[in-house]
Amino acid sequence: MKRHRTAESAEPTESAEPTAPTAPAGPSRRRVLGAAGAAGTAGLALGAAGGALATSAAAEPPTALATVGRRRIAFHGTHQPGITEAAQAHGHLLAFDLVAGAGRKEAAALLRRWSRVAGALMAGEVPPGRLPDTGIALDAGPSALTVTFGFGRTFFDRTGLAAHRPAALEPLPPFSADALDPKRSDGDLWVQIGADDAPVAFHALRALQREAAGTARVRWQMSGFNRSPGATAAPRTARNLMGQIDGTNNPRETDEDFGRRVFVPAGGEPGWMADGSYAVLRRIRMLLDDWERVPLADQEKVIGRRKSDGAPLSAGPDGTETTPVDLAGRTADGELAVAADAHVRVTAPETNGGAAMLRRSFSYHDGFRDDGAPDAGLLFVAWQADPLRGFVPVQRKLDRGDALSRFLRHEASALFAVPGGAEKGGYVGQRLFEG
Repeated sequence: MKRHRTAESAEPTESAEPTAPTAPAGPSRRRVLGAAGAAGTAGLALGAAGGALATSAAAEPPTALATVGRRRIAFHGTHQPGITEAAQAHGHLLAFDLVAGAGRKEAAALLRRWSRVAGALMAGEVPPGRLPDTGIALDAGPSALTVTFGFGRTFFDRTGLAAHRPAALEPLPPFSADALDPKRSDGDLWVQIGADDAPVAFHALRALQREAAGTARVRWQMSGFNRSPGATAAPRTARNLMGQIDGTNNPRETDEDFGRRVFVPAGGEPGWMADGSYAVLRRIRMLLDDWERVPLADQEKVIGRRKSDGAPLSAGPDGTETTPVDLAGRTADGELAVAADAHVRVTAPETNGGAAMLRRSFSYHDGFRDDGAPDAGLLFVAWQADPLRGFVPVQRKLDRGDALSRFLRHEASALFAVPGGAEKGGYVGQRLFEG
């Protein structure tokens, strides 16, 4: 029987009184810290006023986690976490290459270790690693942590599993706007980490990297961010670093065809990818100095939406972000309300044979370039059941005539097969290694 992964501790409204979450099965990070603090308090109390005060301090329960910290997402389930959940405030994306001599056996052992560690971290527990825990997040809750694992094309050759490589992992075709750095592209293994607390996200990053020692080494790593929960009066679609609302037309889980577009169906090929998905990653630098010199009206024409509220330019003054885009709509002067090369027209599913993907991206800023321009933009992550029917046709269309393209530089690219979720007691990729 398939178990669907759900949020185990729903996030309340900001006005709600925080309540303590259900205690996880293993030792929680807060429990470990509380025990250590209690022991320290006991020592001080015994030196001052005897044991009665020490007993009282040790018995005092830890305070309840705040709203953001207590939100917990299950690791085990039909699909891996980190796909359908809203993107968290902090993210790390990293790829590993297997070291010389590491093959199928070593890779399977690594995925077992990674799955155990990820499951514990996502539950807010101290991870059962080969080395002592770093203590980075001892006083924090799960903070909506998710950890997701994937396999790159080269992984299958290096593990003797080439016969099981999905056809969908064929290399992405070249695009005219590409200026890709091979050192920051591709990789044998991929890890996506997201959390609403920065130390919790870094804790997971460090724990998984330490577990890989001797089996895989980091090929590249990228860090990103999104708006923090509670930063707006009500939940809103995020804005990218150009100031545009980004993600309005994302597929929704309530859509009838959501599963078909995002996840590999049971009975699909290869069988071990059932309930999995394919992730396309693109590091897209935004030419923010150039963009910010463009007048607001021209920025809106490039995108096809108002910057203030995200309403399509085909909508009237009462339009909203969710007003459907009227691609045939015209202005009083007879011009197309949404220009022929506007980003929303070029990416619309109806202009791409129905092609769609679930975007779950992070913004990034990696300092400043030699010319003073910000090295900043989007860590674009797109999920789909088949990248040849999702990402590729849309990117080809963008490549041919998207007004936004002149403000973007695609600098890194990767494609990974992300298998279905792990069952309790199992590990991610188990069907590939043991099937």
